[in-house]
Amino acid sequence: MPVRVRDMETRLERLTFDVGCVQARLAAAGQKDGGFPGAAEFQVFSQAGDDGILQHMVHHVPIAEKFFVEFGIQNYRESNTRFLLLKDNWRGLVMDGSAKDIARVKQDPLYLRHDLAAACEFITAANINALLQRHVPGRQIGLLSIDIDGNDYWIWKAIDSVEPAIVVTEYNHRFGPERAVTIPYRPDFVRPERHATRICYGASLKALWLLAQQKGYDLVACNRYGNNAFWVKTDLRPAAIAALRPEQAFVAGQFREAWDESGEPLRPEQEQALLRGLELVEVDGR
Repeated sequence: MPVRVRDMETRLERLTFDVGCVQARLAAAGQKDGGFPGAAEFQVFSQAGDDGILQHMVHHVPIAEKFFVEFGIQNYRESNTRFLLLKDNWRGLVMDGSAKDIARVKQDPLYLRHDLAAACEFITAANINALLQRHVPGRQIGLLSIDIDGNDYWIWKAIDSVEPAIVVTEYNHRFGPERAVTIPYRPDFVRPERHATRICYGASLKALWLLAQQKGYDLVACNRYGNNAFWVKTDLRPAAIAALRPEQAFVAGQFREAWDESGEPLRPEQEQALLRGLELVEVDGR
């Protein structure tokens, strides 16, 4: 990358970071007593308002170890943990299956300036615990963020080597608030290869909620974008932050991810027609 372009990127990130810090202070001033995390949304490096929700949560949930794990990060320019790393000086581990993306993370100046580990790994239910044991210094961590556009439910279900205070999971809003379903587990799942429309992936919010109940976590928010859910360990959740049921927290995403042959985005009813013909696993919470 030319030096001038790199310098412009650095300056732009600094400006973005500074604006984020202002947003964080304003949000903190308006939410001193805790309350609903979704009301604190703002976006710095996250895909949507997740940065604000997480800032609210980490300042109200007691966290012993300020260490995060995030996987499915691509080149880490857009992520749920970058702001925590830069603003609050958390330590962390990021993983992605792309060697090119992990190489870019290691070339990022923040990789030298902060306590960040980056590993190129294709994550499966069979290897996730070994990877965490290899790279994570202890069992207790502050945050786990899962966004792999596929086996998210099965990966979270498999994880038993770490105990995060807060978990962020992606959900597929197209499955609605009432169905408890996930895609069948396939260790080699790659979203574009599963279906040309890219809309058959992940799990419903209710399926993740049933799993969270088994693991001892409460649902406390979904972002306004309608793709991420936020969970807190039950014994760490402050009384001011309410535990929600899926139908209370659910947000239907308004974003478009699939197009027809003419290049027009698919309407919700077209997406539902496509999903009706695809195999899903019903989750019963046991």
